Amino acid sequence: YTMGNGYIKEGIADRIGYFDMYYRTNPDAAAFSIACGLQSVIEYLQNLHFTDEDIQYFRDRNMFDERFIDYLKNFKFNCDVWAVPEGTVVFPNEPLVTVRGPIVQASMVETMILLTINHQSMIASKTSRIVRAAKGRAVMEFGSRRAQGADAATQGAKAAFIAGAVGTANTLSDALYGVPALGTMAHSWVMMFPTEYDAFRAYAETYPTNCVLLVDTYDTLASGIPNAIRIFKEVLEPMGYRPGGIRLDSGDIAYLSKKARKMLDEAGFPDATIVASNALDEYKINDILSQNAEINSFGVGENLITSKSYPVFGGVYKLVAVEHEGTVVPKIKISENVEKITTPGFKTVYRLYEKDTNKAIADVVAMHDEVINDSEEYEIFHPTYTWKRMTLKNFKVRKLLEPIFINGNLVYDIPKLIDTKNYCAKELDTFWDEYKRFDNPQEYKVDLSKDLWDLKHQLLNDANMQINSLYPR
Repeated sequence: YTMGNGYIKEGIADRIGYFDMYYRTNPDAAAFSIACGLQSVIEYLQNLHFTDEDIQYFRDRNMFDERFIDYLKNFKFNCDVWAVPEGTVVFPNEPLVTVRGPIVQASMVETMILLTINHQSMIASKTSRIVRAAKGRAVMEFGSRRAQGADAATQGAKAAFIAGAVGTANTLSDALYGVPALGTMAHSWVMMFPTEYDAFRAYAETYPTNCVLLVDTYDTLASGIPNAIRIFKEVLEPMGYRPGGIRLDSGDIAYLSKKARKMLDEAGFPDATIVASNALDEYKINDILSQNAEINSFGVGENLITSKSYPVFGGVYKLVAVEHEGTVVPKIKISENVEKITTPGFKTVYRLYEKDTNKAIADVVAMHDEVINDSEEYEIFHPTYTWKRMTLKNFKVRKLLEPIFINGNLVYDIPKLIDTKNYCAKELDTFWDEYKRFDNPQEYKVDLSKDLWDLKHQLLNDANMQINSLYPR
């Protein structure tokens, strides 16, 4: 708002600017991330307006020009927006969102786009790792109590579902978005009754169709599992139901699961599932399963919903071009930190696939009007180590950025949540397992087109010459 007010005072509020939202580093030293949060961005942009109370707030600050306040009174979002679909596998330094529009508006939406895409992409990326570690076993999101606020819990549960979780303990995420809500028993339930057996009986009678009993409140092997088996036999079977299973939430999960499996099988309940929880993450799950644990599903809480091991998704929002008399003029930010130098211009992103396997080969960030013809050979090269080159022949091309808003009007069909989830799973299938390793994954190729590489280095050279002429050394 500070800049917007200044743009209006300077008379340049309607000058057209282009901004890219992208990130620089994958969380957890991974090879890729999962883009998420687009639906929330769309909802925000569709509903962006300023109430009388908002207007009074700005006026009371005594720092905003009345022309700016009038602008907010009559505000109508009229930018163009392109973005990669939610659930897309993405890589550092390629645009996830591009905004084109009046500089006052394109600047104003920066923070919400960043916080939304950053947060949900962080949770989706972490969930994807945890789901892959589970090797086909269901992962439930259990983290609301330790999320950074209600919105983080609710939106995080949605992002987790997109990235592969089967459901959430967050009821609001179910009510708002249709993320399946999955209830569970807490230790307090067991402790509220005279005995563990009484607690299990009451729960089984209340929820006979999905009776999963928490067996570690007192003694897992000596009390919890024997009492659960008694309830399965004495309560559920006479009612005509099979048990849901048991949950382990403490102790040596791998050891206890194998003992529990043996006890349940011998009691005639081989179909009873074993759920594991207790501060799990992808590495703990990997370790548990490497010990041949008998786990059917996992409940994952704080380490998922906060992405505890890497709790910041470092997305940035940078001006890359302006329009001057109908011409797009590229802009570049230069920094002593090389990784902070921006890639200029109005751009798009292409993903190239092997035709025979449908596996991704490389991404190419290109000028917006460039076309990669998959009927011809195409050479890609490393943007830094330019001698590293590859000529592609039998490949196909997909443009990742899709139009979302044109002149402020939504032109994108928001998919159903389950379709986004399925899309994310299919996206992951297009990448070789070497990119999915948790430790030392293969680096995926993200290259610049020749035209874009030339533009970037021309602007760098021009800036260097200008600086040297003004400040000779």
